[in-house]
Amino acid sequence: MKRIDTKQRRQLSKGGAVKWLCIFLFIALFAAFVVKLNQVEKTEIVSRDGQSFEKATVEEVLEDNLQPDGTRAGEQRVRVRIKTGERAGEELVVTSSSGYLFGAGCTPGMDVIIIQSVAGDTVIASVYAQDREWVIYIFAILYILALCLVGGKQGIKGSAGLIFTFFCVIFVYLPCIYRGVSPFWSAVFVCMITTIVTMYFIGGSTRKTVAAIAGTMIGVLIAGIAAQLFSLASGITGYNVSDIESLLTLWNTNGIQVGGLLFSGLLISSMGAVMDVAMSISSSMAEIVNQNPSLSRKELLKAGMQIGRDMMGTDSNTLILAFAGSSVSMLILDYAYDLPYQQIINSNNIGIAIMQGLSGSFGIVLSVPFTVLIAAFLYKWKRKQPVSQIKLEENEKNLQETVTNITEIGER
Repeated sequence: MKRIDTKQRRQLSKGGAVKWLCIFLFIALFAAFVVKLNQVEKTEIVSRDGQSFEKATVEEVLEDNLQPDGTRAGEQRVRVRIKTGERAGEELVVTSSSGYLFGAGCTPGMDVIIIQSVAGDTVIASVYAQDREWVIYIFAILYILALCLVGGKQGIKGSAGLIFTFFCVIFVYLPCIYRGVSPFWSAVFVCMITTIVTMYFIGGSTRKTVAAIAGTMIGVLIAGIAAQLFSLASGITGYNVSDIESLLTLWNTNGIQVGGLLFSGLLISSMGAVMDVAMSISSSMAEIVNQNPSLSRKELLKAGMQIGRDMMGTDSNTLILAFAGSSVSMLILDYAYDLPYQQIINSNNIGIAIMQGLSGSFGIVLSVPFTVLIAAFLYKWKRKQPVSQIKLEENEKNLQETVTNITEIGER
């Protein structure tokens, strides 16, 4: 028995070495791919010669625009001290508009971002916005800490998957789009990579992970297909979005396929919800099998579908409400202006919101049976053992029976 244990340890050690070698090769190849992909020269659409964004601190408000009723009108004149750039340490008198998109209601001591244009000794500057960089970083760090503290080891793995997903969207998806690659297939590629890595972090190299990955990818593709069918039937395309004028500039300068951005964005936005459903079902079915190995495949299918049905309603509502929540401003304007029903139901913005919510929900609902089928097949699939392994198990069983019989005889 000692010799068998030693052999098993050697096999496990060899398997672990191969596993880490594969992980290292994947990281190296993926890193080389990302570096090569991001070596792109961007076409200059707007000239920014002499223009920069610098950090500054408001020293004094020289002229305020605060009205008696608490609103702001016109511009503020404030004196600021520049903290970054060529003119760091200097003081400038700048303006701050009262707009909601640009400018800020400045107060002494406030950290702001200055947009300045330098031409020789002439500097034209204004307040762009309040400096909120560290607020974003702090809240992101607090979220990751909460995820790690509450989730423990799994929370740490989830954080790693979240960071990797963000990395892929910025450094893989966007460069692919800019290079003229199909937005749809770029999104499919990013979804596939992030799903594999995130699921591996959470579940490791197990059948549960394989089932969750397959279910997620099928659900995401179903969401994309449903959106395409909705587009063909309703006439809504990626050219009906509100910022199409700016996007057409990119199409003219770089050949970016702006018409597919709407559908590729749908794939990425629905991936999280579909991933949640697929992993929950796969993990639940794995636990059922562990607790009751004698369960037949048919019984496991029935249990998996029951789990999936309980999740469909809540996850579909989550996705639909997420898209509805992002359209609240548009909905309140439609309500306030008391627009006719036919105008609202046939508007492009409403059609796009409905398409996004329903297509993503299609992906969630139809990913359930596929995940259940794949999981049931994998969990109840028994590999044929080699003849030597079967004989070894038989000899061990016979030896154990012999020892038991000898013990019983001795007791008698």
